[in-house]
Amino acid sequence: MINGTNKIIGPGSFGPRQLPLRELSKPRGDEVHLWHIDFDRLSNPLSPDGKVAYSGLSMRQHRAFRRFYLRLLLGAYMGLPGKDVQITRRIKGKPELDLAQSRGELDFSVSRSQCCYLVGISSGAAIGVDLELAERRSVRPLALARRYFSQEETAALSALDEQQLPGAFMRTWACKEAIVKASGHGIANQLCRFTVEVNPHTPPAVLNMRDDDHAQWGLALAVPAKGAIAAVAVRNPGVKLLGFSLS
Repeated sequence: MINGTNKIIGPGSFGPRQLPLRELSKPRGDEVHLWHIDFDRLSNPLSPDGKVAYSGLSMRQHRAFRRFYLRLLLGAYMGLPGKDVQITRRIKGKPELDLAQSRGELDFSVSRSQCCYLVGISSGAAIGVDLELAERRSVRPLALARRYFSQEETAALSALDEQQLPGAFMRTWACKEAIVKASGHGIANQLCRFTVEVNPHTPPAVLNMRDDDHAQWGLALAVPAKGAIAAVAVRNPGVKLLGFSLS
């Protein structure tokens, strides 16, 4: 476990956990539990023999596959069978636990990229996570930054050399996506309304916000697997990550 203002946690920090999951202890205080799941390494609950890989399923089956494992995981924290976990959605689409079940003691956020899935769980503080793969790096990062990012972020990215730019852009994008998810406002017209630290050699941080107190937010980064970067945003300035890998 590390504080988000220090170094990034890598794949070796994601402790392996196996099914079936028993009752899990809820995150404490400013702790965030970050789960990385490679669906192609898990049995398929939609297949009689469990051997049809996630990548071989239809989009509808993908959604059912993700819901199954998400409910299984959340149920382990709540002491419930996965099938009994109730998940609702806000107007802007942010998924959340039914308050009658969670009593406001848990919040969660999810992100996916290909067969990889990321679930962040906090002790009730608003949370957002984003998962990006290096192979999806934009070929026009500065053009996208000028369109979506704040002026400060675009200027900082423009000052980087060609080798640093792709990774810095991906990190910035992941951090901003995580914050927007945590706020629950949706991505439309939101990315330019706040600024995050762009420099890849500087710890992640929220530098300013138009409509909120940036000092109330914490950012942390993780590398759950080779070629992937994960960002975690929590409405709590002290972010402590504890990583798990489900297999």
